Amino acid sequence: MVHRPPPPSTPLATRPPPPPAAELGRDAAIDELTDYLRPPGGGIHTVSTGKAELLAKTRAYLGEAALTRPWREQIALALEAPVAMLAIPSDTGAGIVRGAARGPEAIRAALGRAPVAELGDVFCIPHLLDEEMLADDAHARCRAALYPHRDHHGESWRPVSPLGMATRVYELAARVNPKLRIMMLGGDHTVSWAPIDALTSTQCEHNADLAIVHFDAHTDLLPERLGVRHCFATWAYHANERLGRGQRLLQLGIRASGHPREHWESELGVRQIWGERAQAMSPEQLAALVCEHLEAIGARRVYLSNDIDGTDAEFAAACGTPEPGGLSPAQVEAVIDALARGPWTPIGADLVELAPGLSLDPAASARSVETATRYVRKSLDLLAAAG
Repeated sequence: MVHRPPPPSTPLATRPPPPPAAELGRDAAIDELTDYLRPPGGGIHTVSTGKAELLAKTRAYLGEAALTRPWREQIALALEAPVAMLAIPSDTGAGIVRGAARGPEAIRAALGRAPVAELGDVFCIPHLLDEEMLADDAHARCRAALYPHRDHHGESWRPVSPLGMATRVYELAARVNPKLRIMMLGGDHTVSWAPIDALTSTQCEHNADLAIVHFDAHTDLLPERLGVRHCFATWAYHANERLGRGQRLLQLGIRASGHPREHWESELGVRQIWGERAQAMSPEQLAALVCEHLEAIGARRVYLSNDIDGTDAEFAAACGTPEPGGLSPAQVEAVIDALARGPWTPIGADLVELAPGLSLDPAASARSVETATRYVRKSLDLLAAAG
């Protein structure tokens, strides 16, 4: 079966696009960011239950001094750093089991204190996913709830969904600091579309020097899933189209697929190293193969997307779709280390799909959090290596 793009949809909404971020002044961009971002842990709406615990975790993570600053000032300071952390705690795009919205909370707790500048959380209405899925009346009600301090006349473009707000956050952050590299914590894998959407040109020829290194048990290469264009099963398809195919999407650890590797590589022009083949390699051999491929396709920039289920379920059981036969943590870390040593400029990274509450075995959940936290630290090293 050949996978073709879905036919163009007829939009329900008539909302205009947001004003180009590049045309905004610095202060205006930061002001708009304060509408979408909350302090770490604040992206999940809390009214009373758990609110005191959340504040205590945020205080421990950021430190007392940071909490004394106005949040707008904290965002402005973070935007001056070379590397910053951002969470998109949304699992609305998951199609089987949810729970990844709590992944960022667990990772930050394991980190102890913020290792880099913090942009906090994209505030997520947990019932929403993407802008195109909202009719105008629902969009207007959500805007009124999210931005009561704004005059909404002429601002119907303002995003309200997790993907819409997250993409805008990346655009605005790039406007303020084009050199900023963001380590993003998910959320289900849907949220990886936000940085890819913002960081790539809609003209694939402008992305010809970019590659995406993608750890996953699944291909995520459907054009749409049950009519939904952007979700955990489709983000990689649309990312691959932005890259112009040409094996610029390199997928590592694949082992749960309705089609064999040959199908995906021939029909969509990706490159895959499946779990069974990777298990026969040492960490050093796998890392060398990745580097050889990036050199062969002429990559100069790289984005790293790390779905924790690309790692074997022994080390990553706490996720929506754990799979045996995956990569070892040593293999994943060796690849990230090799990318940091290589000539490629990292433009961003993410760690997604950790769902600590989904494992009924506390020890397995703890191992999963430990694995994810190790990957985050390695990914931060990668982003810092760009100088």
